[in-house]
Amino acid sequence: MKKCEKGTPGYLDYKKKIEIIRTIIYFLIVAAVYLLGYSQTGSNKNLLTIVAIVGCLPACKALVGVITRLPHHSISLETAEEIRVKCPHLTTVFDLVVTSTEKIMPIDVIVVSGDKVFGYTSSQKVDLTYASNHIKNILVQNHFKDVSVKLMNQYTGFLARAEGLENIAAVEKQSRAGHEQRITQLIMNISL
Repeated sequence: MKKCEKGTPGYLDYKKKIEIIRTIIYFLIVAAVYLLGYSQTGSNKNLLTIVAIVGCLPACKALVGVITRLPHHSISLETAEEIRVKCPHLTTVFDLVVTSTEKIMPIDVIVVSGDKVFGYTSSQKVDLTYASNHIKNILVQNHFKDVSVKLMNQYTGFLARAEGLENIAAVEKQSRAGHEQRITQLIMNISL
């Protein structure tokens, strides 16, 4: 299994597999410790039972990660490549699951051009206004006051808008890669 970095296509599927494997290993270790203690003493009343119970904490935490990521899937590699080819001057981030205190919002791709953040989600369940406002509020709290955020759930409309931003970025030829990287890093920080 090839390692996949956060923000790249395939990250959600990769992370889901890793979390499933980690959860299985943790629970197997807990079961092994419990069975070892039981086989040696013939009773539940031993120190290894306590160790097994405490070992359930990281195992359950890993299980929560699996449950949280399970309904979300990575963007297809063909779609990601199409976006990369059509928008080479834009900073792109793929496979995000943005979280707030109230909602979990899967976003397939976000493109950043200067102070414009534009995203696409294939999920019809995402409240686009809420998600846009949440991302904008996080950016404003971190001193990115002039950034505009727009999310869509229609791919053709997103691609047309992204191509428009690409044309503007290609004509301006003004490198703001550092600024865009800080914005994308902040968005990835609020994502699973």
